[in-house]
Amino acid sequence: MAGVSIATPQDLQSAINGNPATLRQFSGTQFSFGGAWADVDYRISQATPLPGVGVTPFSATSDTPGSLLGNIGVTKNLDELGLPATFGLGLMSNAGAGVDFRDIPASNGTSAQYLALDMITAIGMDLTEELSLGASLTIGTSFLDGPFVDLGGMTPDYGIRGSIGAIYKVDCNTSLGAYWQSKKNFTFENAVLTPGGTPVDVNFDHPTNIGFGVSNRSLMEGRLLLASDIIFKDHSNADFLKALYRDQWAFQFGSQFAATDCVLLRLGYAYNQNPMREARPATIGGVTVPDGVPGLRYVQSQFAPISQHRITTGIGLQDILPGIDVDLFGGYGFSETDQLAATTIDFSGNYWIGFGTTWRFGPGSIQE
Repeated sequence: MAGVSIATPQDLQSAINGNPATLRQFSGTQFSFGGAWADVDYRISQATPLPGVGVTPFSATSDTPGSLLGNIGVTKNLDELGLPATFGLGLMSNAGAGVDFRDIPASNGTSAQYLALDMITAIGMDLTEELSLGASLTIGTSFLDGPFVDLGGMTPDYGIRGSIGAIYKVDCNTSLGAYWQSKKNFTFENAVLTPGGTPVDVNFDHPTNIGFGVSNRSLMEGRLLLASDIIFKDHSNADFLKALYRDQWAFQFGSQFAATDCVLLRLGYAYNQNPMREARPATIGGVTVPDGVPGLRYVQSQFAPISQHRITTGIGLQDILPGIDVDLFGGYGFSETDQLAATTIDFSGNYWIGFGTTWRFGPGSIQE
């Protein structure tokens, strides 16, 4: 469903990692594991030399292989204890991507890799029959390598962030949801060596996120679920990313049709603004970029999520065995090209496939 989940998530991980108030839509005790393979052909063409970092003109596709990502979630409904609450725990792959041009001599060892893993504790509670609130705490570990052309090394750090969310049931068919997620701050100590050999820390923030969602299942006798999310990413107040990106809006639209009592068919479409901002002389995460604006553009090209249009499809098989659900999904991001001064980015062949398995213990699955 293109990631739509703020009002009516279809899996535990989306509730734990997104709007924690939606945990109240899951009953009993549930455990879910999901995995996905994502790949893209990422090509950079550099038209002019960058003498400050020793890069000369080249054109090549990144050697970085696709990413294998996994997410785990578990929820426990506490109603049987007399508490109108649901508790959730999750281990999430927040990010896993990069570029690698080290086999191209002209790139002078250009490589950038970023990995983020999160452990999340969340709870959702009913205040009234219509209104639920939720909160979560995330402790994340991240690893940064690059992107300052062979001057950096893989460096870890830890950060925390919090989320609060709400769900309001307008009627039996329509729900409204919203959440706010704080920044997550990292300081990668001694991550970069200056040309003189002095180590420099890199400050890196995951941005504040604000999301709004709506869902409705009034059509086709309740068998068709339609939902949409709007998400705002506040890059302008996030260290490192504010030098690369402008603030960004993302829009997600999803549908789910219950073909039978056990088979769910899903489609989705997502659009996000191209976040690449105009270049200006700046530091990135506290590191002064050699070669001025052209050097900044070259760094931008290594962290360029420019694909704006994505489509997804999937199928859910409920009770494939007693108490066990299986979900399969796939998606495709349309090709994009962007020109960053003398650096051109070509983004193509972007696809992902994956699965999820959920074990349900106790009464129910997703509450209607």
